[in-house]
Amino acid sequence: MEQTLESLIYDWNTAEGKPVFHKEIEFDDETLRDGLQSPSVKNPAIARKLEILHLMVDLGIHAANIGLPGAGAKATEDSLILAKEIAKEKLPIFPNCAARTLKVDIDPIIRISQEAGVPMEASLFIGSSPIRQYVEGWGLDKMLRFTEEAVTYAVKNNLSVMYVTEDTTRARPDTLEKLYRAAIECGADRICFCDTVGYAEPRGVRNLIAFAVKLVKEAGRTVKIDFHGHMDRGLGVLNAIAALEAGADRVHGTALGIGERAGNAPMDLILVNLKLLGAIRNDLTSLSKYCEAVSQACDVPIPHTYPVIGKDAFRTVSGIHAAAIIKAEKKEREAGPPLKQDALRLSDQVYSGIPASWVGRTQEIEVGPMSGESNVVYWLGRRGIPADEALVRKVLARAKESDHTLSESEIKEIVDRAPSPARAVEA
Repeated sequence: MEQTLESLIYDWNTAEGKPVFHKEIEFDDETLRDGLQSPSVKNPAIARKLEILHLMVDLGIHAANIGLPGAGAKATEDSLILAKEIAKEKLPIFPNCAARTLKVDIDPIIRISQEAGVPMEASLFIGSSPIRQYVEGWGLDKMLRFTEEAVTYAVKNNLSVMYVTEDTTRARPDTLEKLYRAAIECGADRICFCDTVGYAEPRGVRNLIAFAVKLVKEAGRTVKIDFHGHMDRGLGVLNAIAALEAGADRVHGTALGIGERAGNAPMDLILVNLKLLGAIRNDLTSLSKYCEAVSQACDVPIPHTYPVIGKDAFRTVSGIHAAAIIKAEKKEREAGPPLKQDALRLSDQVYSGIPASWVGRTQEIEVGPMSGESNVVYWLGRRGIPADEALVRKVLARAKESDHTLSESEIKEIVDRAPSPARAVEA
């Protein structure tokens, strides 16, 4: 019987059917705005922001929040430079800027759009939950007035408007209905529902987006729905997917999930999971570059165990795991069609739920205290070093005595000291 990778993996995730996404999925990258609200990140130099913007484009991200100009002169200047870059290079990414529902915040966005010569979206936000209203001393009438005046003013000045309620997942339905209806009637093109403090579970998000879909249908206008989630309960990726399944058009995220408190939903992991679900076809080979650029620019270290992007995501030192990968590579060499033509390589999935090749990486086998001879043979072979029995024993003995995975230089030192032929070949 001919084998394919599909026949070798049973997918319990789809035992009751695959998830259905009824719309083309869009992404809004908040790295350069909401992501920079983390108290632990550095605000990148503009050159690094431009680099990150181009990497967003490489990943097929549709929109980018390029700043909150109302925060001051520096924020305005950086937003303008990013908008000009989009116009000059004709980048296929739609810029938006955040603003409170106040004219003083909207005016800088109008100027940026006009000076850069690029259409822009104003993300006009206002708190909506009872707890926020109580703290701020807002009544619904005041919130409606802010909403109507801000949306009308932005639309009159040729901005697209995404109307955003903060803390939507803890707001009352009657309040939300009145606020969103007012925004739509005044010309908002999008309405965004925010899990601002990471409160929601996936079922809560599904309920909320179902409410949004019904509201838009009743409004009788073409208005798109966004979802913006945070990671306070660690549910940001799940909630983004739940929102899309329930009918949202676009989800928001940041590289590495940077953002205040526990951060925003990680855009990198949203992209990978949606590709695994077959919901998108984006080329993610630049994903590591995107995350590493943000890590360096914002001074945010990437944990070794961070999914997909972390140093250890596709590394193994286990002898059992390494042996399986090596056997898989052998079967690949021996396999005939259709397995040989399969886009996802056998060795890339035998001990990995995510193909490393999708994100521009490879499976790596290292040598450490939990390793076996197969690890050493593989490591040496990948570097063109003959794996004679004596050398393999020496390296493995050193690994077994060590309290860590051996570094490249540690193994090379053993090779250099070994009698020929290993040393001769290495030389």
